[in-house]
Amino acid sequence: MVLVVIDGLDASGKTTQALWLRSFMAGQQKTVCLRLHPSSDNVFGAKAKQFLCCKGKNAHFAAALFYMVDVIRSVLLYSWRDYDYVIFVRYLMGTAYLPTPLDRIAYRFFSTVVPTSDLMFFLDVTSAEALRRLQARREKLEMFETVGGLEQTRRKAIFLTSLGGWKIIKAEGSAKEVHGAIRRSVEQGM
Repeated sequence: MVLVVIDGLDASGKTTQALWLRSFMAGQQKTVCLRLHPSSDNVFGAKAKQFLCCKGKNAHFAAALFYMVDVIRSVLLYSWRDYDYVIFVRYLMGTAYLPTPLDRIAYRFFSTVVPTSDLMFFLDVTSAEALRRLQARREKLEMFETVGGLEQTRRKAIFLTSLGGWKIIKAEGSAKEVHGAIRRSVEQGM
């Protein structure tokens, strides 16, 4: 089983890229499990989504807690099954939404507890571009979806990628170019 992680800010194109990658792999006769976080198929993911639409420190903490439990649940349930590839969307970078220095502590902890891979991609977009995309597709934004919130999260995430193992892909351009970069990396390991 090969683990592929696609992470990035909200509206960076994570889900689109994961769906395209799954389709490509299926065309190569590979079995693929795709997990999106927060997930809708369990109470932890549903609660994380619920708290992301609330305001305040308690909601922030609750969203982060339920999100982390949702990811750990996915790792426990899906990373050991018989698939050629498991693609996780939103994985370790969820820790970038925590306050500093808790973001770094949580990242270091989780990166030693959950499996990591040579195929971890961070789709990088500016906070302004992420907000533009979000406003174009949604009426209601989540608690972190402001220019300031997205910029702060992006800075933290970029720092966390420097701790190793991440391929940063500029994702403001063509989604097909981003897909090509991800696909080339994955094909090297096939």
